[in-house]
Amino acid sequence: MMLSKLGLPALAVLAGAAIALAPQLSAFAQNTPAPPLNPNITASDPPGPVPLPENIPFTLNKDLKWTGTPGRSETVNLWGNPNQPGPYGVLIKWYPGNFSRPHQHNGTRWIYVISGTWWVSTSNTYDFATTYPMRAGTYVVNEGGKTHWDGSRAGDPEPAIILLTGIGPVVTTQIGPDGNPLPSAGRGGRGN
Repeated sequence: MMLSKLGLPALAVLAGAAIALAPQLSAFAQNTPAPPLNPNITASDPPGPVPLPENIPFTLNKDLKWTGTPGRSETVNLWGNPNQPGPYGVLIKWYPGNFSRPHQHNGTRWIYVISGTWWVSTSNTYDFATTYPMRAGTYVVNEGGKTHWDGSRAGDPEPAIILLTGIGPVVTTQIGPDGNPLPSAGRGGRGN
């Protein structure tokens, strides 16, 4: 079944969407449209009050703490930690012209392309001609134990930003052109 291949994070998103849409679906089912809350308020009007942090904790984009190498790749841990047991969510920003090398992870990971174009290959050979574009809005599953590598091609007009989720701890194994693991010096960590 397709749902079993999506994994827990994707199922949680689908369940949340179903719950959020329940009132609209109920109104639709009764053939009576849900009345607008305040039809006179538009995006041009002043915002309402800041949500209570104990109800809705949030971090504005300008306050996210990116780490890594600007101009190559940077990350932000949104929740959890890929190196620790449990679920995690990481933003990765791939700058044009930068890629990981062929590798595998011990577990499946779920990715959503937020912006830009994320280029992906399943080849054991590090050749940019083997990369395929995953554009903003694309959902991708990295199956555990399967070779892949990714990044952003030179000439892309903007970095590729992806949301990567999974269950830690992540073990990354670098793969040689022959499809065999490289020496263990290249193992551990997120591995993108």
